[in-house]
Amino acid sequence: ARWTGAGGAAHADAGPGGAAHAGNKMAAAALARVPAVVIDPSGVFKYVLIRVGQDGGSEKDVVRGWASAEFHADIYDQVSAEIEQQGLYCECQGGGRIRHDKQEKNIHVYGYSMGFGRAKHEITTEILKAKYPDYTVTWADEGY
Repeated sequence: ARWTGAGGAAHADAGPGGAAHAGNKMAAAALARVPAVVIDPSGVFKYVLIRVGQDGGSEKDVVRGWASAEFHADIYDQVSAEIEQQGLYCECQGGGRIRHDKQEKNIHVYGYSMGFGRAKHEITTEILKAKYPDYTVTWADEGY
């Protein structure tokens, strides 16, 4: 539906099929494009569990981690900037460490983040199992 404003310009209204609906569809598509897991292919490194969503819409948890990060916040700052550019919001759910052994097809999740606290490693583990179905994925609360 369209209407013509005072200046004669056509405007889309916010009704069904209007601009608001298109915005929600774009945000949903952007959320669907966010990969569930982006981690280093091997090694031991910090990780963060991040909840990504669209205003008034769906959410999903994603795992991000790499060895080049000195702090958990370095990972979150980089990821949050990328996510927010897509019109989505994100919240850090905590962090820890990942030991990724590509040769043995083994991932172990453990530890915590000084700044963000301990992530729910059981959630992280489920996300990783979906990405790496042929791996053994375990977690423990001990360790830093």
